[in-house]
Amino acid sequence: MRHCLQLKLHSLENNCVTGGSRDSGRAGRTGVREHVRPSLTRAEEVVANAPGENFPVALRVLPARHRRHLTNLYFFARLTDDLGDEARGTQADVTALRLKLLDELAADVGRIYSGDAPQSPVMQAMAETVRECHVPARPLLDLIQANRQDQLVTRYRTIAELTRYCELSANPVGQIVLYIFGAATKARIVLSDSICTALQLVEHWQDVAEDLANGRIYLPGEDLERFGCTEADLAAPTAGPAVRQLMRFETDRAARMLDSGAPLVHTLHGAARLAVAGYLAGGRAALAAIRAQEYDVLSGTPRGRKPRLAAELVQAYVRGR
Repeated sequence: MRHCLQLKLHSLENNCVTGGSRDSGRAGRTGVREHVRPSLTRAEEVVANAPGENFPVALRVLPARHRRHLTNLYFFARLTDDLGDEARGTQADVTALRLKLLDELAADVGRIYSGDAPQSPVMQAMAETVRECHVPARPLLDLIQANRQDQLVTRYRTIAELTRYCELSANPVGQIVLYIFGAATKARIVLSDSICTALQLVEHWQDVAEDLANGRIYLPGEDLERFGCTEADLAAPTAGPAVRQLMRFETDRAARMLDSGAPLVHTLHGAARLAVAGYLAGGRAALAAIRAQEYDVLSGTPRGRKPRLAAELVQAYVRGR
């Protein structure tokens, strides 16, 4: 499971869409189970080996107070993701282990809102963000629930089912970002949700081959049937005509959804405007990369490039859409 933190957008330091492999970043990670408990490891180790991950904001140019809270959010999202995707143990049932660890993390969220001290170092830091930015519990719990769902659901029949998943896996990140910037209103959250769902879809379209290797397909079953694609087609080393047509359709859909949320930018100012413009720029650069690769998402992961990202960022920030 990935988060729109990610986007998707990209890199904790550079706000650039990277070309790094997720697998190469994960290869050196130590047991994520240890990150749940405070005495075993530092919170920063959760993301120390994730250079290819995406992040929506150019942290270097934001005020320190925003950098701190966005970093806390990143650690929380990264830990949640790792528990759902990477946790291993001696137990034969990895799913049961991951669900147990996610339950432990949810219990730590509960401690924040009950006034108790969280056990995890990640959640101890996140507790400061919750208190100072008035972040509600629901977005945090939704991100954990998305990872629970990943343990049990590996296919989505319709785009409606997939977007409901994105409501858990992606939209909460944008909501928390708005709280961090003191800009969370109902109207803005609606627009942010559209952007974040689109960004999650974009990342799924970039990672079709990787997801399949992990036993998951996020392309809706109804769309696979519509374009005559099978799972065997998705496992091919390169995309055939049917897969390319399918990916053109999915790319255009994600682009429309991204554009529908873009008016959020002109409602914001300063650092918040830059952050959301970064979301848009990263998503649009990623979509451009898929198109430049002629919709062949199987032969290699399409990654946007810095010049395109820079141009998209300027346009989104200046024009406000």
